[in-house]
Amino acid sequence: MAAPTLSDIEIQRALGELPGWSRRGDVLTKSYTAPSFPAAIAFVQRIADAAEAANHHPDIDIRYTKLVIVLSTHDSGGITTKDVQLAKDIERLQHG
Repeated sequence: MAAPTLSDIEIQRALGELPGWSRRGDVLTKSYTAPSFPAAIAFVQRIADAAEAANHHPDIDIRYTKLVIVLSTHDSGGITTKDVQLAKDIERLQHG
């Protein structure tokens, strides 16, 4: 069963606890800059491990030291608590 999507107010509240994250339509997104390409890849590995554990996988665009993370619950058609939780996990993981 698909997770229920969050209301606009619930999304706004969640974003208040997620510095730098923003909503773009039906996704949450944030850009990160790593100090080097290997550091960016190490960050992606930490995200991959957390995503696998949560069985919820983000879209990640890697351009040298810049990462763009996009979260959405595709089978629900929008933003759910799964996305908010993974965004919080990613915030905790950004500095290794």
